[in-house]
Amino acid sequence: MANIKSAKKRVLIAEANRQRNVAFKSAIKTAVKNALALAASEDKDALNAAISKAYQLCDKAVVKGILHKNTAARKKSRLVLAIKKVSANA
Repeated sequence: MANIKSAKKRVLIAEANRQRNVAFKSAIKTAVKNALALAASEDKDALNAAISKAYQLCDKAVVKGILHKNTAARKKSRLVLAIKKVSANA
């Protein structure tokens, strides 16, 4: 553990930021899973809303510095490809 007061504070801040980032990434994963679950159903409005939510979370993560822009683009691309694959089989 750090001895200097400012270093101790940075340790606490880094942990808080880490937990916030983990929660945000978890929210993205949940939104992707919800969109994939809706892909098999016939409700296109709910599916579009779920895709929009996943896109929104990815874009917001890029702005906040949680995800790299290419990572967010890859996640969005893979989501759409997976939804097309599920919809084609259904």
